[in-house]
Amino acid sequence: MIHFILLLIVMNHAAFAGSRVGVSLFALELGADQLTVGVMMALYAIFPMLLGVYSGKLCDRLGPRLPMLIGTLGVGVALVMPLAFPGLHSLYFASLLLGSSFHFFFVPVQGTAGGIGGPEHRARNFAIVSMGFSAASFAGPMIAGFAIDNIGHRLTFGVLAFLTVAPLVLIWSRPDMLPKAVPSSRTGEEQHRTRDLWRIPRLRDTFIASGFISAGWDLFQFYFPVYGHSIGLSASAIGTVLGVFALATFAIRTVLPAMVKRLTEVEILALAILIAAVAFALFPFFRNPYALGVVAFVLGLGLGCGQPMSMSLIYAMAPPGRAAESAGLRVTVNNVMHLLMPLVFGSLGAAFGYYPVFISNSALLAAGSALMHRTARSSA
Repeated sequence: MIHFILLLIVMNHAAFAGSRVGVSLFALELGADQLTVGVMMALYAIFPMLLGVYSGKLCDRLGPRLPMLIGTLGVGVALVMPLAFPGLHSLYFASLLLGSSFHFFFVPVQGTAGGIGGPEHRARNFAIVSMGFSAASFAGPMIAGFAIDNIGHRLTFGVLAFLTVAPLVLIWSRPDMLPKAVPSSRTGEEQHRTRDLWRIPRLRDTFIASGFISAGWDLFQFYFPVYGHSIGLSASAIGTVLGVFALATFAIRTVLPAMVKRLTEVEILALAILIAAVAFALFPFFRNPYALGVVAFVLGLGLGCGQPMSMSLIYAMAPPGRAAESAGLRVTVNNVMHLLMPLVFGSLGAAFGYYPVFISNSALLAAGSALMHRTARSSA
């Protein structure tokens, strides 16, 4: 079952990851400024921020298949929009629909993966799932970048939309490959006390750290194409650097099961965020694409390690029967950052240039590392 989920992740997330490059560069091609691109990237986060907990509860109640089916279909439709109706208005709409649709695929994946095979396979499952996201994050931007250079922006969206066809068919035709909903014994009052999850101290700290990781990931995906465009890199060069970042996330996730045997998940998470903070501070000092690729690889090691560790910790700390709801709350916190960071850093970059953007995000990640060090000490 985990390998079926892995296949769905690779295809859907490749389309989604490629869309960020496609939307950013098409918008710049159409004359948009940094702030406009920031607004588009923020639109990816609005509905996931508002619906994160709801979609988690929906998955806990109905099972993962229907939300994943709706999410996959929505991503495909959103990618067709800039192809059929090119223009900034279409990119705004596509960004909004892409974020909300992929969210309904992503949350069930998190809530499902942790329970396959029992607790002893939890870290392995999240490592496998995260490797799928890494592979897709490598393929998606590369596909988008080279497609833009060779067939243009509009047709690139058609290529990305085609990637969602196989997952849609598989989810529809193979319902037996996904788990069914587990009946809940909680009362109606208990089911709606999501705020109680936030009141669990270690769970809350992990939500916050996950938000910082997500902010760093999102800023790199959104802002590096802007930075690369400004220093004269081609779309394929930008896509390649993004692909190197994804390659690093894949590489580190292959060794995560071994790392968990030597260090606790909290210790790994604290170290990973610190590595990402150092990498972000280095970006504005380089313009050579090879040097930027090296820095992106280091960043990928940190952020790539942090994502599955935060997912695994949240699944482990969640109360029984509320794994997908906790995953949904994690997504809500992450998407608050997704919403705010492109707007904040897009405005900051437009006003003061690139250096403050990278340095301030480095400081944010350093604060997240300090938070997880505190959590590790309190749990020792």
